[in-house]
Amino acid sequence: MRSHALVLLALFTCVPPLGAAPPGPRPTPARVTILYDAFGGAAGLTQDWGFAALIEYGGRRILFDTGDNAAIFARNVRALHVDLRHLDFAVISHRHGDHIAGLSYLLRVNPQVRIYAPRETFGVFGSSLPASFYRTDTLLPRGMRYFHGAPPAELRFGTAWPAGHFILIDTLTEVAPGISLVATVSRTPGTLELRELSLVIRTPTGALLVVGCSHPGIETILQAASVVTPDVALIVGGLHWVTASDSTIARLTMALHETWHVRQLGPGHCTGEPGFAALRARFGAAYLYAGLGTVLERAAGDSAQWERRGAPMPH
Repeated sequence: MRSHALVLLALFTCVPPLGAAPPGPRPTPARVTILYDAFGGAAGLTQDWGFAALIEYGGRRILFDTGDNAAIFARNVRALHVDLRHLDFAVISHRHGDHIAGLSYLLRVNPQVRIYAPRETFGVFGSSLPASFYRTDTLLPRGMRYFHGAPPAELRFGTAWPAGHFILIDTLTEVAPGISLVATVSRTPGTLELRELSLVIRTPTGALLVVGCSHPGIETILQAASVVTPDVALIVGGLHWVTASDSTIARLTMALHETWHVRQLGPGHCTGEPGFAALRARFGAAYLYAGLGTVLERAAGDSAQWERRGAPMPH
């Protein structure tokens, strides 16, 4: 009798009260977690120059860049309880070491992950060219000619990560519904011809734009992203103002606020300390502190606002 009573009790405790709405599906997160940067952090996290972030939106999990040191990247990922075995894909913004060094750790824990990277001739992510890219001289003796004068139709060039599943991008590409990669090229001396990818996620309340270093210039990236949507709710990542003059920072800060109408900013990495100060002064409450370990999360419901979870921005 006692066992029958326990069964009945269990059944009744599982039945919702009359008139109660059935539990709906749990909302999928809309958030950005900063995995790697040189400011911010908490116990168990290690600051270092570089950038990496986990983006979660619409049920998808996207890793953006991998930082400057594989061991530090792995330590921060574990401390933040991020499981890199379950990713929809990864994005590498550009080939600089402070964004790619953690690839060795990523490929160790998730060797099959798709990795989108910039297409560059003879780039570190691999590339290919038709054999016709070089001039020939048929009068040379056979032993002085490339491939004895009979090259393959296509020449393939190696990568530092031969086991990686790289997908190379050199144009605006939608990689999933509502999720696009914007390809831009730097025209700046020092990074001339450097190719860079930025991530654009369309949301009902404006786009989330994630940038690595913005070497081509944040306005160039915004112009390219405007093909996807001109409405940018939030920019996260590096703006590469770390060595910019005060006048340049002031001009670009004003442009982001008054010309591009960016509603919120979570700058990090190579934005630079004077850049942080100028953006915070201009954007006020719309400036979101985005140091190492920060989680930026879109507010519940249909709100267009993103919020920083956890402690307030340091003073």
